[in-house]
Amino acid sequence: MNFEGIIIGAGAFIIIGILHPAVIKAEYYIGSKAWPAFLISGLLCIGLSFICEGSALSALLSILGFSLLWGIRELFQQAKRVEKGWFPKNPKKDPASE
Repeated sequence: MNFEGIIIGAGAFIIIGILHPAVIKAEYYIGSKAWPAFLISGLLCIGLSFICEGSALSALLSILGFSLLWGIRELFQQAKRVEKGWFPKNPKKDPASE
């Protein structure tokens, strides 16, 4: 039996499940200026997927990389949601630092 498809599917599910709240927390504590960290991490994961030996690990690294790149867009969308009052604003975060 080949379990690679199930492993990749479960991994994608977990990656998306972890990154969704991570984007929300990053915007809350750091703001949208956290986007370079998502960019560097995403490109690094995509680059590592090219040199990885295992196909399942390569696929999971690629999924993580592209999910991190998608997280950049979500950071800016989350900032708009906070402005609309859909999510709480961090009272300790300096608005001028964004």
